[in-house]
Amino acid sequence: MSKPLLQVKNLKKYFDVTGGIFSRKVGEVKAVDDVSFDVYEGEVLGIVGESGCGKSTTGKTLLRLIDPTEGQVIFNGEDITELDDERMRKMRRDMQIIFQDPYASLNPRHKIEKILSEPLIVHGIGTKEERKQKVKEILEVVGLPGDHASRYPHQFSGGQRQRIGIARALIVNPKLIVCDEPVSALDVSIQSQILNLMEDLQDSFGLTYVFIAHDLSVVKHISDRVGVMYLGRMVELANNEGLYDNPLHPYTRSLLSAVPNPDPDVKTERIILEGDVPSPSKPPTGCAFHTRCPECMDICKEVRPEFKEYSDNHFVACHLYE
Repeated sequence: MSKPLLQVKNLKKYFDVTGGIFSRKVGEVKAVDDVSFDVYEGEVLGIVGESGCGKSTTGKTLLRLIDPTEGQVIFNGEDITELDDERMRKMRRDMQIIFQDPYASLNPRHKIEKILSEPLIVHGIGTKEERKQKVKEILEVVGLPGDHASRYPHQFSGGQRQRIGIARALIVNPKLIVCDEPVSALDVSIQSQILNLMEDLQDSFGLTYVFIAHDLSVVKHISDRVGVMYLGRMVELANNEGLYDNPLHPYTRSLLSAVPNPDPDVKTERIILEGDVPSPSKPPTGCAFHTRCPECMDICKEVRPEFKEYSDNHFVACHLYE
């Protein structure tokens, strides 16, 4: 395996909860609670979990769009949590994001040319003419005509806007792109086009993706390795085949049992979890999943399981394997 491009060590992000007439701190939401993983050069790491599990917050914290509460994010050998604003701005040329909502992430008052040339201006790349040419070229790379640069965002469909979002991330030639649910707002037929485009671009530009999604079939299609999050914690991390063929954590098994099978003759046993997801402001003691786990033991309620390697590159946080 190639060297890690990104190393995440004990990452935490807590948001303060305030209350009362003086807006004093009365608690905190543990959105990301002690998460560690590596991302290797040229791979796609998928991060999955249900809504509110902290996957998008993790993605934004990796790029320091949100500052972490604790922990390290080491990109290309440099800990970005310690960089000042100027050095962080230079680093951002190598780390880009594709946002979830193609409607909200483009300024409706600006033409596409201005939207796409802005990163080039910020990083001081090229003359005005060179930037104009680069905008045309990148639009063609993502499958849109170059002359569409003179249009406004409202003149495009959702799938086309997401292509523009991808073009904006690519235009500064980054090494790492965090994809924050880039296809969840799109129709299924458009989803497959965007996913295929992203795979082609990865091959052409040698990109590394952190691909965040809640749809396990989408993640299976594009990822090399998959991490599963629950209530701000990473509960399992394995390569694609290892996770889908041999899920270890009870939560991963229940998620996979919910993926519909296109073959009507194949009967799969659906694992229905009891109860609701606990609040991240008051996570359960011990293993966060113990309140809903069909295989819960006494130790699960008291002791938080360590996230460790069970077999070759297959990590899990579960007392069943200790």
